[in-house]
Amino acid sequence: MITKKRKIANAKVDANKAYSLKEASALVKQINTTKFDSSVDLHVRLGVDPKKADQAIRGTVSLPHGTGKTKKVLVLCTPDKEAEATAAGADFVGLDEFISKIESGWTDIDVIVATPSVMPKIGKLGKVLGPRNLMPNPKTGTVTNDVAGAVNDLKGGKIAFKVDKVGIIHASIGRVSFAPEKIAENCQEFINAIIKLKPATSKGTYLRGVSMASSMSPGIAVDTKSVQN
Repeated sequence: MITKKRKIANAKVDANKAYSLKEASALVKQINTTKFDSSVDLHVRLGVDPKKADQAIRGTVSLPHGTGKTKKVLVLCTPDKEAEATAAGADFVGLDEFISKIESGWTDIDVIVATPSVMPKIGKLGKVLGPRNLMPNPKTGTVTNDVAGAVNDLKGGKIAFKVDKVGIIHASIGRVSFAPEKIAENCQEFINAIIKLKPATSKGTYLRGVSMASSMSPGIAVDTKSVQN
């Protein structure tokens, strides 16, 4: 059953129109129906074959205005790095005790940063961390000796993204409480990062579709031309 609020929101979105980024960033605020500060999510459909290793797009981007959410960061490291991680603002720091907790099913965190030296110990956690996209990875900057830099980046709005098996990238790029200009700027920075990762083997149109939505709102089609200038 469609609620009254959802019907009103649906009526404000022209399903046959591709809105400019500026228009979409303002409209996503108008159609929000939740009482909480909903996330603004972006869904980007790419002309790639994720089954091919060189087209499995994956990367990170630092959003200029952050995501509006403070991430819980766990740093898995040796004792000599613990003070550095704590000073940088990591929520949890340690090694063996957290490996045991994760093995028992604990995953009350958003991101895990690990130093290269402890990765052999973490490998066995793949079955728990993998499905939740929590496994540290050098490509996303979460396997590093510079734990302070990684924590600062993550707390400051750095997000990781990757294409799914059907060629779509999903990400939260802000909150509906953000000004439209900030939503647009975060969105543009995110799209720019994806465009920079275009593989040489990708044929045809690379950026095939962009949709913006807030939690439980209808999707807004964004004109791809408006984000490629």
